[in-house]
Amino acid sequence: MSLKANLTQAKRNKRDEFYTQLKDIENELRHYKDHFKGKVVYCNADDPRVSNFFHYFSYNFEHLGLKKLITTCYKNQEMDLFSMHDQESAIALVYEGEKDNGRVPTIENIGVIELSGDGDFRSPEAIKFLKEADIVVTNPPFSLFREYVNQLIEYEKDFIIIGHQNAITYKEIFPLLKDNKMWLGYGFKGGYGHFINKEYENYATSTNQKEGMIRVSGVVWFTNLDIDKRHEELILYKKYNKEEYPDYDNYNAINVDKTNDIPMDYEGIMGVPITFLNKFNPNQFEILGMTKTPICYDNEEEAKRIKIYENVVQYSKSGKQSSGNKINDGPALVVDSIPENKTYYKEDGKDNILIAPYARILIKNKKVVK
Repeated sequence: MSLKANLTQAKRNKRDEFYTQLKDIENELRHYKDHFKGKVVYCNADDPRVSNFFHYFSYNFEHLGLKKLITTCYKNQEMDLFSMHDQESAIALVYEGEKDNGRVPTIENIGVIELSGDGDFRSPEAIKFLKEADIVVTNPPFSLFREYVNQLIEYEKDFIIIGHQNAITYKEIFPLLKDNKMWLGYGFKGGYGHFINKEYENYATSTNQKEGMIRVSGVVWFTNLDIDKRHEELILYKKYNKEEYPDYDNYNAINVDKTNDIPMDYEGIMGVPITFLNKFNPNQFEILGMTKTPICYDNEEEAKRIKIYENVVQYSKSGKQSSGNKINDGPALVVDSIPENKTYYKEDGKDNILIAPYARILIKNKKVVK
């Protein structure tokens, strides 16, 4: 690889490093305390020199009853806290508690292993650590989220990881959520998190300023560990009526704009926002599919798309016309009149006016109340 290509790759890796705040880690992991006793925890996408995941688990090692803590990361070229030279190779840190039963970890009790490879989570050395681990806890690169989760599933590991809620719509991720192999954790307050990355412009709020801090909306915790939240039932109070819950034109389902508005008495299929997964209880609801290609083709027969539009024109808010093939990417609703300040669609030679809500998860209520 050329020097220019190496520099470009290094820059890309830096821009994909988001360091999680300690308070966000503490707020989430306090709900999983009972899962950690006697376990090996592996943080395989966090620079142990600066990682708050390493900080949290090393300082709470005895409190959580951990057996071992391992952290690895992709190599960097900066001065290393555990070495007196530029760290041109990746390292792993292995911590097994203080030998004198102290509560504060010391450098002398942290094993430092210089890796022969680059520390990538897909490298043979990292996979060897992964095989030893019981639970993986980290903030993996968003750009590699599909591949990262696939590895966790392949090696049958328990995990608590951060990702963007858009990953819910990935064809590699949604089936795991649908089949109850993965679900959402408790989440970030307000649905957004503040992360450290000096390669980005500072977008933090005025009350939470710090050099290199950015605000990322729509971040969530994904896990496959059982938590109390997963068994809480959503209280439903509304009843179905056709005006408030219109039928989709291209799916045998009704549209529900807000999770809290799910009707208690509807027995059929409902399309709900992807944020529904924050309230999903598998004993209360069944997930059938999603109104987004190509995911929709993998659903049960009753949740499949029933219509494909041809020769559709898209009208933007400004009135500009363009190809309307995007209408086939998700759910479609027929409306009576042209909406104001909103994109809409029309089929060639037809009077129907169509609008396209965001992707919807198709569900059924297992506990319908009449």
